[in-house]
Amino acid sequence: MAAKSRLWKITRVMFYVVASLLVIFLFGVVPWFLTTIITTGQFHFRDPDDGKTPQSYGMEFHPIEFSSSDGILLKGWYVPASDKARGTIIYCHGLNRTRIEMLPMAAFAHGLGYNGLLFDLRHQGESGGATKSLGYLERLDAEAAVHHALTEEKAARPVIVWGISMGAAAALLAAADSPDVTAVISDSTFLNYTDVIRHHYYLFRGFVWWFPPLPSFPIADEVIHWAAWRANFDPVAFDLEKAVKRIGDRPVLFVAVEGDRRMPPSIAQKLYSDAESPLKKLVVVPGTRHGEGFKSGNQQYEEAVTHFLASLPTASSREQVTGYREQ
Repeated sequence: MAAKSRLWKITRVMFYVVASLLVIFLFGVVPWFLTTIITTGQFHFRDPDDGKTPQSYGMEFHPIEFSSSDGILLKGWYVPASDKARGTIIYCHGLNRTRIEMLPMAAFAHGLGYNGLLFDLRHQGESGGATKSLGYLERLDAEAAVHHALTEEKAARPVIVWGISMGAAAALLAAADSPDVTAVISDSTFLNYTDVIRHHYYLFRGFVWWFPPLPSFPIADEVIHWAAWRANFDPVAFDLEKAVKRIGDRPVLFVAVEGDRRMPPSIAQKLYSDAESPLKKLVVVPGTRHGEGFKSGNQQYEEAVTHFLASLPTASSREQVTGYREQ
């Protein structure tokens, strides 16, 4: 009898220990790991263009350095147009990527006659910074890139910011804050910070076979608040629908990939409906992989960008109408 009682006590203690460890793992380790991916992790997705430069695409360039308004040193390339520039495009890459991701887009737009500025967003590639934030703090990087292009490179207007995923979020937020941004090309971004975390939480559950089918509370809520705390921003302020409305009548081209589960076309359609510009455009290109629409739906993508850029005023047209001259 005593032996059975002792065995029961040992079993009960082991159960409590295992249960406690499971709780700590699910509600402590897992959300902290996910916030690390968002904020401080430095994982880099391999890119087929890794190791290349604009020269690899036949473009002259020079390296540049500049700092964001909060003191982050950013590094990149400036690619001048071959002839008189029709404008300048600032390229913003996605999460866990670098400026390399934007090289094919820069080569295409260079062929249309545009200057290009490619750079690594904070805490990625060769740029400084200890954290990243899915686009909220990166808006300061995009604004700094615009400022550098106009003041240091004497780049031609109009200035367009072209971003993918996180970079598109930064582009929209930067345009909402800065009147120097004439237009935005927003490829595969999201509605707001809270929505994208919850959506990816459910995707994460589906991808990881051993992950239990738990509701979003409390894990997703922990990720939302811990990531914002670690990156030091207000989750409520990270709202791209509000940013699109603040952009006002400036043109925005929204791009989505037809089979993208991470940022489905419905998101681009909702942002498009929020936009107030009479020159707003929406294109859904073929493909299934997030952020790879320029590759999977290249012809449709290039046609949409070409027509969109053609609708913008060039430096020469503004000079004729207003007397404005580029510095």
